[in-house]
Amino acid sequence: MFRGIDEVDWASLRHAHGSAEDVPGLLRGLASADPAERQTALDGMYGTVHHRGDVYDSTLACVPFLLALAAREEVRDRATVVELLVSIGGIDGAGDIDRAGDEVGDGTGDEDGDGDAGDGFAARARAELRAGAEVFVRLAADPDAGVRRAAPKALVRFLDPPARVLTLLRERITVERDDRVLLALVESLGLFAGRHRSADQARATEAVRLLATLSEPPHGPGLRLAALGRLAGCAPELLPGDLVPTVVRLLRDRSGQRSGTGRAQAIPGADTLADRLRRLRPSDEEGSQLLRTLHSALGGRVADRIALLCGQLTSPDPLDRCNAVWMSAGLFREWRTGAEGPVALIGAQLGAEEGWLHDAAVAVLGELFELAGPAADHLHALLACRPEFRIRHAERGAPKLGGPLKVLARAGDARATPLLAEVLAGPVVPDDLGLVIPHLGRAAGPLAPALRRRLARLPLDEPGIQRPAVPLLSALTALGDAESVPSVLRLLRGLPDAVRLPDAVTEAAVRAVGAFGGAAHEAIPDLRRLLDTDCAVAAAQALWSVTGETDSVVPALVRGLTDPGLGRQRRAAADALGRLGPAAGTALPELRRMTGSEDASERAAAACAVWRITGEPEPVLPVLRAAWVEHPRTRTTIAGCAAALGPTATPVHDLLRAELHAPRRHRANAAAHSVHDIHEDETLLRLCREALGGTPRPGAV
Repeated sequence: MFRGIDEVDWASLRHAHGSAEDVPGLLRGLASADPAERQTALDGMYGTVHHRGDVYDSTLACVPFLLALAAREEVRDRATVVELLVSIGGIDGAGDIDRAGDEVGDGTGDEDGDGDAGDGFAARARAELRAGAEVFVRLAADPDAGVRRAAPKALVRFLDPPARVLTLLRERITVERDDRVLLALVESLGLFAGRHRSADQARATEAVRLLATLSEPPHGPGLRLAALGRLAGCAPELLPGDLVPTVVRLLRDRSGQRSGTGRAQAIPGADTLADRLRRLRPSDEEGSQLLRTLHSALGGRVADRIALLCGQLTSPDPLDRCNAVWMSAGLFREWRTGAEGPVALIGAQLGAEEGWLHDAAVAVLGELFELAGPAADHLHALLACRPEFRIRHAERGAPKLGGPLKVLARAGDARATPLLAEVLAGPVVPDDLGLVIPHLGRAAGPLAPALRRRLARLPLDEPGIQRPAVPLLSALTALGDAESVPSVLRLLRGLPDAVRLPDAVTEAAVRAVGAFGGAAHEAIPDLRRLLDTDCAVAAAQALWSVTGETDSVVPALVRGLTDPGLGRQRRAAADALGRLGPAAGTALPELRRMTGSEDASERAAAACAVWRITGEPEPVLPVLRAAWVEHPRTRTTIAGCAAALGPTATPVHDLLRAELHAPRRHRANAAAHSVHDIHEDETLLRLCREALGGTPRPGAV
């Protein structure tokens, strides 16, 4: 297996973390008799030579040894080696699906600048895998069902000619008796049809006909579901007219036949990335994959996808419902319509006896913010009868606000207020409680005295004061609680320099002062003092809010435009100058220069400021329109500017109308997502509606 391994100059090769001299040990670890050692080695392979899907020169050097490992029956866990090879080879340069079922990179990154970590090595790796593809032919009939399950993808990706691949898949489908292997064969048949649709239409059509046959009786429900999912992607015209009822019925039939509902088991002694990913997989991973394939193929057929989710969310099988809960997250992140029905049904899962189903529901609802409203009754009922869900006590770290209470508050439901009041009155108050207050708006007003008292009691010499102070200040800022001025000033004036950290507490305190306006006149000397510090932009905004003066404010903000530090400060300075309107005219030269910034967010912020100061949109319209189309993350800034300007924003109204009619969320194509994406998209839609309503927002110039 390892003949010649010591002849490779591994020290001269590179992987994600530098020299590849540790790779021979990882390769040998894959052949170990110790399962924990094998798992650690696999974790190391994905973390170094195939980090985030990248392909390095060391990855290429590993391919012959990985092929040899996969071919030796005495090696345990060979299926994971085949999966690694498939991921390294990708498909025509595109990313593959990794062990956890998530998309990985396309092999074009080079994070550490150590050379070509992409196209060159990836293409050579694919060529070498094609040259060694006879290994996968033998593995397709291996005694190990796990290996047989992993092999079909490799056949489709690396074996030629297509006619031989299709013959092998057909033969294996005919003789295979393991249901999970059959599903893998059907999935690979669908990949084959999609891959050869243009280059070998006759073979692709033959594969589609075979899929259509497999999607009908007398084949079992799992096999039919897999075939329907692949047909939806490559031949949707062959799908049955009653697709959703058919799929829901097959899912329930499959559930009735399924034996065993245990969760994935950890390997004793292993605590690796691969092992953690295995534990995070759904217990019915096969069902999850079937559903994911179908939803991906249905794409924009949102009504069908919602009906399918609703059918599965009412299944008597908790695993089916859990799969639907997780699948709904992708739908909500991408599409803007039809969430009410599934959200209400996800809320109903909160009462389930299965803890993992409850946790899945809370996790998905946690991304919805205001869209979680249809689940609010279920959330409130749960919190009323299960007080332990109001605070989450982790094994390590400080306690956090409980997920269900956080979701209820983020949804803006006033029933969260008395529950939060009880938490505030208790012996343990999570530091992140203040972060949900802004979402409750005026409904959180009764919490102000307790928040104020808690802020006043914070010890100023506490090294970790940032953790409780910033959320409390954010909450009082959102409430506009002017009675908090003494406590806020106590923080501004009393923090020892050694405790300040990067002025996070100071900035939060300054923002609070700005929200209190004229009621915080006592803070004027403090704000003036801060105009020459790293908090100058926030202090200038607050000073203008408290005094209305511009003489000292505008110069400080102009200096902020050229801050070589965080771009966030430059954007904040531009936004603040725009709010000043014509009074910020002296800032126009620097703002106009900023409209040529390399950063799209800075360009958009500066262009909006120029428009608000001059009242003339024409000079900056090309910047705004280009940013809107090319950089969707700037749309909230531009829509906010339009909402502030009211009727005078008509030059961009066409963009706003198109946004309101777009079915997909504005950052649906982003490479990564965050828990705030849906909320930010809903904020964009609200700003577009405000702008088109024609009434300038309060404080607009």
